[in-house]
Amino acid sequence: MSQPGETRLERRLDRAVDRAVTPRGAAIVIGSATIAITVASGILMTVVDHETYQSVGSGLWWAVQTTTTVGYGDNVPMTAAGRFLAVLVMLFGIGFLTVITAAITSTFVARTHRADGLDAEAPTAEQVRELDRRLERIEAALAGSSHGERTPSDADGPTSEQVRQLDRRLERIEAAVTRPS
Repeated sequence: MSQPGETRLERRLDRAVDRAVTPRGAAIVIGSATIAITVASGILMTVVDHETYQSVGSGLWWAVQTTTTVGYGDNVPMTAAGRFLAVLVMLFGIGFLTVITAAITSTFVARTHRADGLDAEAPTAEQVRELDRRLERIEAALAGSSHGERTPSDADGPTSEQVRQLDRRLERIEAAVTRPS
């Protein structure tokens, strides 16, 4: 579904990222984009700077060096048009491929976070108070009385000290429950 004001290139990029839902799919998308940029720029270089790059092979050799950022320096465009194309290939190769790679990576990271439950929100003060009340009831039931140890639960937000106190209380409860009778 396209967004208002979305360009054709943005729609194509969205479709490419949508296809890259697995590491294999991501490799195919990134590899295809790299090959397309390399071949197109190699062929185009033989057209715009034909004196320096007289064959498609020499244009492709330059394109591979430029796209991979190796740049041996043995094949340098001599015409203004050739240099302009080189600048475009460098910027497009670095920028475009980086953006595709980052978009695919962020998709994997977001999916991993959702699968691991890492999108869960930080505990709220009310959640900490509810845990405190539940622990108090459990401790009271274990002790056979209604006098459980209380932690300050009326704070505005959960503090690291409150969390440590809850953790210590849970450890005591676990020890009482797992203790041999």
